[in-house]
This record gives sequence, C-alpha cells and structure tokens, in this order.
Amino acid sequence: MKNFYKGKTVLVTGHTGFKGTWLCQMLLEMGANVIGYALEPATEPALFNLVKLENKITSYIADIRDIKQLKDVFNEEKPEIVFHLAAQPIVLESYKNPVYTYETNVMGTVNLLECCRLSSSVKSIVNITTDKVYLNNEWIYGYRENDELNGYDPYSNSKSCSELVTSSYIKSFLNELKVPVSTCRAGNVIGGGDFSPNRIVPDCIRAMEKDKKILVRNPNSIRPYQHVLEPLYAYMMIAMKQYQDYQYAGNYNIGPDDDDCINTGMLATLFCKYWGDGANWTTKQINGPHEANFLKLDCTKLKLTFNWKPKTNVKNAIEMTVEWSKAYIANNDYNAIMRNQINKFLEEQ
Repeated sequence: MKNFYKGKTVLVTGHTGFKGTWLCQMLLEMGANVIGYALEPATEPALFNLVKLENKITSYIADIRDIKQLKDVFNEEKPEIVFHLAAQPIVLESYKNPVYTYETNVMGTVNLLECCRLSSSVKSIVNITTDKVYLNNEWIYGYRENDELNGYDPYSNSKSCSELVTSSYIKSFLNELKVPVSTCRAGNVIGGGDFSPNRIVPDCIRAMEKDKKILVRNPNSIRPYQHVLEPLYAYMMIAMKQYQDYQYAGNYNIGPDDDDCINTGMLATLFCKYWGDGANWTTKQINGPHEANFLKLDCTKLKLTFNWKPKTNVKNAIEMTVEWSKAYIANNDYNAIMRNQINKFLEEQ
C-alpha cells in the first residue's frame, strides 16, 4: 500500500475533522500528496490544530456546499484519489439543524461527485457514510449491504440519501467513464483527539479532565465500536484495489467482530478500567430525541472480498485512546503517540 500511495495526489474532504485528520496523517506516512477541503474544525480544541496538519498538507478551508470553489480545487490540484468525509456527523445536532444537515450531507455529495464527473484526473472515489444508513429494525443480526436504506433521524437519513445519490451518479455517469466508486459504512470509531460533543468516549475524557463522574446517556445501547485506524485502513485499501481493478467497486460495511459490539455501559466500564485514578460512571433518564438501541454490521463481504479482518479489538481501542488522551492532558508529545500508533498498526497489516 505504501508503494501505491507514494507520490499520488489524494483529496480528503472533511480533513479538519477527527477521522479526516487521522486519515491525512496515515496518507502522509505513506508518502501521498494530500489535499484537504473542509470548513474550519468544528471543535475547540481540535486534533487538526493540535497536530498542525495545515503545515503538512495543502489545506483549503471551504464549504462542501460551494460547488464553484470545489471545482476550482479539482482544476488546480487534479486529484487521482478522492475520500469524501465532509459531513455534519452528529445525530443530536441533526435534530437541531436538519436543513443544514441535509444541505451538507446530500448536496455536498452531489457537488463532490459532480466535480469528479467533470475531472479527467480522478481514478478512484470512496464516499464514507455510516452504519446508520440502514432501516433499523432493532434486530439482533448484523445489517448487510443489500438491506434497506432508510435512516431514522436527519443525520442517518441524509447519509442514506448520500448513498442513493452515489448510486445514481455511478449508473448515470461514472460507470461510463470507468471511474470506480465505493461507499463505506463504518461503525462507531474511537481514538485519541476526538473532541466531539455527545459521543461517549469524548464525554468520558471531558469528565476525567474535570475530575467528575462520567454520565452515560443510554447505557444499554449496543454499537459496533472500533479504533479509528480500522475503517481508515479499509477505506485506503478499497480505494487502492478498485483503482487497480474496477470490479472491486461497491458498497462495504466496515465494523468490528461480534465480540466488540457492546453496550455503552460496558464501554464506559472498560474506559474506567484503563483510565484508572478512580474513574467511574453513572446514568440517569434523559428525555432526548430518538436514538437506535441496537445496531450491528455484517462485514462478511469485506472479509471475503479482500481477506480483511480487524487488527484491533475494543479493548485495544480504549487503551490506545487513553494513551493519547493522557498525553494530551499532561501536555506530553501526543503527536508522536499518534504517529507511533499509525505505524505500529500498519506494520501489523
């Protein structure tokens, strides 16, 4: 994979976000020429700023809804590979701002694919959506790629729409142009440097910083938790494989093994174990908007197609996140920890 990405121009939309920053750092470790397109980071602090990513890549601070500016970037930079991560990614925020969520997640995808359609340089596209795109029947087995798409809340539903937009562009334009496109539906990710609101692990870390007890909103909600490096590596693998052979383009679930689909209370307990220092959690009834109680992915297609399997488990994910977070709080070299975690993970592939 390092041989493949070395010297290639790669566009990452949403590069100022948590996952986007980790992806850019992985691509840099492989010698890629990385172009970023996104709004300013949505949080303060933000991993993007902490690791000074703007000094390492070509960074455009711009709105995915602005198709003119996006076209200008495509014309100027001529990317070969495109990873589309730019999104409004928070379920609770989508209830507060549904119009903005749809504008960003649906029309942002339209704009991105239109620029790819008009570009002569693009040879591989990966659209990152979410495991929440499926119609959630709260059943106990994992959702497969051919199950019905119909997310409940505005965030999940807008990502379902993004999938449909992608399917239409593939059939209407990109198949004829022989530009391979895949959509990737990943589970909940954990890793150092996530400062997002209303996410369980960042909430745990914020509680530790303030020396408070962790408050868990929905302790019985089951999610497929994985370290952020797992889906990012899979995105990069898929982009490479379909670049080399068009037949690999498709829709892929990316998630952990069944043992790592645990409830939020168990995750909080694991966090407290690895954090130590008297960490503990509690819960109380919070009358918030609807959130799914049970969600699991069937990743058989990814495993059989690419002989892929997760290299980490949920315990590793929490341990790695605690390592980074404690270094950040102590003002130690968290940037070195991030790079070490990436390189150790890549060595194990």
